[in-house]
Formats: sequence, C-alpha cells, structure tokens
Amino acid sequence: MSEVSSSPVLALTQTLIARQSVTPDDQDCQQTLAAELADSGFVATHLPFEEVQNLWLRRNTAAPLLIFAGHTDVVPTGPLEQWDSNPFVPTIRDGKLYGRGAADMKSSIAAFTIAAKTFVQAHPDHRGSIAMLITSDEEGPSINGTVKVCEYLKQQGVQPDYCIVGEPTSTTTLGDVIKNGRRGSLSGRVVIKGLQGHVAYPHLARNPIHLCAPALHELASTEWDQGNEYFPPTTFQISNFHAGTGATNVVPGTAEFLFNIRFSTASTVESLKTRVQAILDAHHLESQIEWTLGGEPFLTPRGELSEALSAAIVAVTGTQTELSTTGGTSDGRFIAKICPQVIEFGPINATIHQINEHIEVDSLEPLAAIYRKTLENLLL
Repeated sequence: MSEVSSSPVLALTQTLIARQSVTPDDQDCQQTLAAELADSGFVATHLPFEEVQNLWLRRNTAAPLLIFAGHTDVVPTGPLEQWDSNPFVPTIRDGKLYGRGAADMKSSIAAFTIAAKTFVQAHPDHRGSIAMLITSDEEGPSINGTVKVCEYLKQQGVQPDYCIVGEPTSTTTLGDVIKNGRRGSLSGRVVIKGLQGHVAYPHLARNPIHLCAPALHELASTEWDQGNEYFPPTTFQISNFHAGTGATNVVPGTAEFLFNIRFSTASTVESLKTRVQAILDAHHLESQIEWTLGGEPFLTPRGELSEALSAAIVAVTGTQTELSTTGGTSDGRFIAKICPQVIEFGPINATIHQINEHIEVDSLEPLAAIYRKTLENLLL
C-alpha cells in the first residue's frame, strides 16, 4: 500500500480499496465506516438481507433529513495480469490513486464520511439530521440492498428530505455534471412462431425471420416520445437475435430477439408495453413476450438540493455544473420512492469498471469539501 497521507479522505479511501469487497461481499467496509462516525453521534443499524450487508447510520432525529447513499461492493477485477498494480493494494502513481473501487465509489464514500465527521465537529448543534445508507449489492442483482433498506425505512416511518448518491458523475472536471434523474430500463424477450420446413419448399413453411423483419424495422424506427426538459427521447435497441438450426437448408420454426428500452418520464411502463404489443399484432405475428423491468425512471426537478449542491461546487471549484439524466440505472431509483429530492454526485467516471481504475488524488479533498459545503447550505 502507498504511504498513508495526512489527508483523512485519502487515508480512508485507501483503507476501503484494500478490502476485497467484490459484490456482494462487504469485507467489513461498513464496520469501518460505522467506527469512523461512532464518536460523532451516528447510530449504526446493520441490516443484513441474505448474503448482502447493509448499513444505516443516522445522527439526530429532527427534520430535515439528508442522506448520503453509496455502495461498498465493487465489480470483479478482470485479468489481474493486465493491471499495472494489485487492484486491492491502493497505489499512487503520477498523482493518481489506483485500485478497484477508486472511482466507483469508495472515494465518494470516504469523502462524504469525512465531510459529515468534520461538519459535526464544527457544528455539533446543526439543525436536522444526517444519515448514510450503504449497501454491498449495487453492482450485483440489487435485490437485497438499497431496495430492502428503503422498504425498512418506510416501515419505520423514516421520511428523508434530501439524498445525495455518491455515484461518479463528473466527466472532465470535478463537479461539471450532477445527475438529477435516470432513465428507466425495460427489457423484453420476444419469440416469434413460424413453421419449420425445407428451404426448397417455402410454401410448406413459414419463415419467422421474414415474418418479423417488418415489425423489427418499425420497432427500431418508432418515435416513442420526444423526451422533456430533463430527459432525451426514449430509445429502443435490439440487443440479440437468434433463429435457425445452424443448417442452411432449414427454414427455422421460431425466431427470438431481445430488446431494451431506455425510457424517460415522458412514457410509462404500461404505455410502452402496449405500443410494442400493438406493433407486433399489426404485423399479424404469432408472438410471446416476456418483460423485465430493470428500473423505473426518476427525476428531481431543480430545487433546494440541486441548488445547494451546485452552489457548493462553485464555491469549492469554481465550476458551473450541468444537470444530466444520462447513463444507466443506479440505486437512486429505489431511494426516489421514499425521498422527494435525489441527486447523484461524485468524481470523474472515466475509468469506472476498467482495468487500472483510478482517481486523481488532488480531487479527494475538494470532493469532501463539496459534500461538507452542501451540508452547510442545507443544515445551518
């Protein structure tokens, strides 16, 4: 491990990276966070669900309640021989901290932990409450993590007012992009039934590839919506197509394709399902669809939280931030069901999930300073 810095954010980030917390294994990262904040008045509630460890830390009980949310689990390393240093030995080279989870998202967790700790030290009588929701199931199936904790909090009558998810959102410089929502993800598996036969006697067969081709074209070219102020238009993509026996002289009996729709708040799950089915029916296809909802879209319009965070970014870095809803899904989709304002903000995302994942060392203290300044803007 690199020499531990005098920077508490860097030191805690290094400690977390050194834990081999490949999803869903937490490797006691959450115990470390609970210990770090114990003297600051944060009460720890450990919420294990099956193999997943979850942590709820809270200081005070008054409103408003601001939550920092994040995940201690990381994706697998990939081929170790392709890394320039051990992914679980945090290593500093040329001003960059290397290790799995450096950007996604152990640096964010370390930064908001230290931000909360120093904020409480400076303002022990701050108004409202601060909490942390930490899971080890964000990079996995997301079944026993944040979604279960949110259900627990709802049962307990906990009403959050603000939530900052520490996802790496910045693109070129720290703070240039924050996410105030995410698109939903709806996937489908369609099986088209034909009639298998010999290619020399097509009149005795029904080729499902030929039958569904016009429908595929229509699905791919349909304008599902025009998006809105915050979201781009909904998109439809065919991700896989399979038919045939492997022989060149056999008309296949069935064809199967997979697709994914990334959709905005301008459409609903039911409207999309209805429109897809209507297109298949219009082409007189004998079809079956299996649907999988990966996540519903969520949106936090401009308001107190985005303004407080944007002001903090300007104060610390001088950067004017941009609101965005691009990218894949995140645990924000679960938190948005119990919290009216959810914003994602974290470090530069250029190397997440990659070999030699890293973060600029000089961005760690500013990241913590932005989180702390946001606390000051909302809770003082």
